Amino acid sequence: MTELLHTPEKLKKAQIELEEVIGKANPIEEDDIARLPYLQAIVKETFRMHPPVPFLVPRKVIVDVELSGFVVPKNTQVLVNIWAIGRDESLWKNTNVFEPERFMGSHIDIKGRDFELIPFGAGRRICPGLPTAHRMVHLTLGALIHSFDWKLDKGITPESMSMVDKLGFTLRKAQFLQAVPIQI
Repeated sequence: MTELLHTPEKLKKAQIELEEVIGKANPIEEDDIARLPYLQAIVKETFRMHPPVPFLVPRKVIVDVELSGFVVPKNTQVLVNIWAIGRDESLWKNTNVFEPERFMGSHIDIKGRDFELIPFGAGRRICPGLPTAHRMVHLTLGALIHSFDWKLDKGITPESMSMVDKLGFTLRKAQFLQAVPIQI
């Protein structure tokens, strides 16, 4: 929601998609998600920029591995920096800009098959909550932007919003979003 309120034209584009695909009076349902590519792109872009857990749980290297000219010795504990992958300029253009359009027509997903976007990890130790999170994030975000218009609270404008993250075990905004829903 913070990224959408920071870029109101993208929020409007998502609202138009929802209205055209499911209708103004109809609630969003799970079956609708597959027909909402822009909503899906917003979710992917949000996970690229703001992964829920910025570092994957430590893994142990089971054999010596050479990586980018460095040798990681057997039995070394390593962390995968998911946040840095999402900001890697060799993978993404304009890494600090919220651009859901980068995922339009792309087959990259968040299910651990595309290593440039792995907010829930990958392989046999992928987050077991991924299927539920995948459904709920789309449904919740879709319902919020389809059911309401939004305005920022306390004189904040899109230009003055703080977009700074606070790093911890989980990633969150340093300054909480204060927005007011307006019934459509």
